[in-house]
Amino acid sequence: QVQLVESGGGLVQPGGSLRLSCAASGSIFSINAMGWYRQAPGKQRELVAGITSGGSTNYADSVKGRFTISRDNAKNTVYLQMNSLKPEDTAVYYCNAEGTVVAALADFGSWGQGTQVTVSS
Repeated sequence: QVQLVESGGGLVQPGGSLRLSCAASGSIFSINAMGWYRQAPGKQRELVAGITSGGSTNYADSVKGRFTISRDNAKNTVYLQMNSLKPEDTAVYYCNAEGTVVAALADFGSWGQGTQVTVSS
């Protein structure tokens, strides 16, 4: 079983910055893709940014140029640097990871518990 623990959310003024972190733990053999999703009240969960084990990234159009995703493979940790935050970025942000566990080299897909990001003056 793989657990994801997020940190770094909070309240920030428009134009401000936050950095989210997500650490994966458990019987991990390898992690392929890691990503950040968000869900605002009354809306569906959406992909914010993703990154592969090789470092390839993709972003939602709404965050391109403002958010940067990165990962530390040695620490099984993914980060999301969020700059120039806007009120519409307000949401619960969830970390996701997909890979393989040691036991029988089975595939896994896990979600974090979510961290609240509120952008408001």
